[in-house]
Amino acid sequence: MQYEGNIYRPPSEAYSLIIQVTIGCTHNKCTFCPAYKEKQFRLRPYEEVLADLREMRRYYRRVERIFFADGDALCMTTGKLTRLLSAVREIFPECERVGTYSRASQILSKSEDELAELREMGLGIIYVGAESGSDEVLRRVEKGESAQEIIEAVQKAERADIKTSVTLISGLGGRELLTEHAIKTGEMITAMNASYVGFLTLLLEPPAPLRADVRSGKFVQLTPHEVMEELEIIFENTNCTGETIFRSNHASNWLTLKGTLPKDKERMLEQIRQAKSNARMFRAEDRRYL
Repeated sequence: MQYEGNIYRPPSEAYSLIIQVTIGCTHNKCTFCPAYKEKQFRLRPYEEVLADLREMRRYYRRVERIFFADGDALCMTTGKLTRLLSAVREIFPECERVGTYSRASQILSKSEDELAELREMGLGIIYVGAESGSDEVLRRVEKGESAQEIIEAVQKAERADIKTSVTLISGLGGRELLTEHAIKTGEMITAMNASYVGFLTLLLEPPAPLRADVRSGKFVQLTPHEVMEELEIIFENTNCTGETIFRSNHASNWLTLKGTLPKDKERMLEQIRQAKSNARMFRAEDRRYL
């Protein structure tokens, strides 16, 4: 099996079989993201993907999870996706779940019946990069989607009984939009009722275009203490009614947080407040990476 370019997957798919069904990202304009800038988006032919699945069957006795890469496999038509999911079911009958990244717009483009069909065929989780609940932050980083569209997409997938794992980014509003990013992101978490919410902390690696704004002084990155202030505001504005598993344990984060909202909200808030006055709780800078 030959992968094309760098391959990215969510942390929770670390032990999954990664199958590249698309190359690149359909949008590929987000200024904070370096992931697919060297790739021209396209779908891989079904026959190539099928050959990869059959080859991996010869290598692995048991595969419980499969992840469809690259950045936005849900852009495929429902017919193409169900054909791939059918092949997974035939070749890996023991597979318990298939996951994929998706933009909100792709979820919204599918009907309720189409999402239900994909769930029945094995699509068990969709990873959505929400990034921020602030429309102004989303506009500045050229996300190409509104906060309301992202909220509605997550709600739609969850109604179809497909779990969603939503990624948000600490520090994405910079110092200028710290408060707005925090308040609106807390409100977004409340509205979405996602199964999972995870935070990264902004790290800008080449070739992320936002690096140019940092160099010019137009965008000021947050200090670790300011990230804690932002997280505190986010939690203060999060009032989940359903159960949402929360994680801030990515290698980019200054502080590791694990819990379930709303049950563990106050405990995690207390951890954040302690970290504000105790820098020894922070991950060392040389141990932070994407």
